[in-house]
Amino acid sequence: MSDDVQPGQVRIRLDLSYDGTHFHGWAKQAGGRRTVQGEIEDALRIVTRSQDTVYELTVAGRTDAGVHARGQVAHVDLPAGVWEEQRDKLLKRLAGRLPKDVRVWSVGEAPAGFNARFAALWRRYVYRVGDRPGGVDPLLRNHVLWHDWELDVDVMDAAAKSLVGEHDFAAYAKKREGATTIREILGFGVSRRGDGVVEIEVRADAFCHNQVRSMVGALLFVGDGHRGVEWPRKVLDAGVRDSAVHVVRPHGLTLEEVAYPAAGQLLERQRQARRVRVRTV
Repeated sequence: MSDDVQPGQVRIRLDLSYDGTHFHGWAKQAGGRRTVQGEIEDALRIVTRSQDTVYELTVAGRTDAGVHARGQVAHVDLPAGVWEEQRDKLLKRLAGRLPKDVRVWSVGEAPAGFNARFAALWRRYVYRVGDRPGGVDPLLRNHVLWHDWELDVDVMDAAAKSLVGEHDFAAYAKKREGATTIREILGFGVSRRGDGVVEIEVRADAFCHNQVRSMVGALLFVGDGHRGVEWPRKVLDAGVRDSAVHVVRPHGLTLEEVAYPAAGQLLERQRQARRVRVRTV
């Protein structure tokens, strides 16, 4: 593997969450924009007294600006001496240094073969929408999108189920040079909570850029009656972007969970995840 842990280094897993409202996404950016990765890496350097060292975090899912995470996972390789010195106090020191909109909940030595990105089996996202005529509860406004048409959850759920499986999601993705748009959706469903908030939950081995928010945009058009239940699948099969599919705003989206296989299967999972996907039909 190209990312084997170097001699004298220890790979550390971090489980974390953040409110994405005031972040320009996960990944570090030029120009000093505030990002989750930048905040955590800066905090790591300070609490370990390693200001001259570059600590590079690898993350399970690189969330966009405004997107939240409850169950994000990352890893970082630390010098063995630094880890030995900090292992019992690193979590508390990070809590004292990090801003309140990002929290690291656990840090620990990762098993052999662990890679936060490539060893993941799947990521689970939930997009939350409110369709009450009066709008969204002000206490939820940064995490729930207001849709000003009443939504039929059963029809939305049926449309979501039609997208389950391995497909080329070019119609729902922002194309990146040299990257495939073939993904496998393992589960996709829509339900309404007791307080009326609609939750659109999707689980996949990986996602393309803007894929979740584009699929949610299509489901909203189905739910409010502007399109039929068969429309999202027709868009998928057409294989090209449809101007009627809107990329919904990011603040309703939360990365809820990332799953990994047992320790003995991590390297095999990395091998599978790194394979180049091609269409078989």
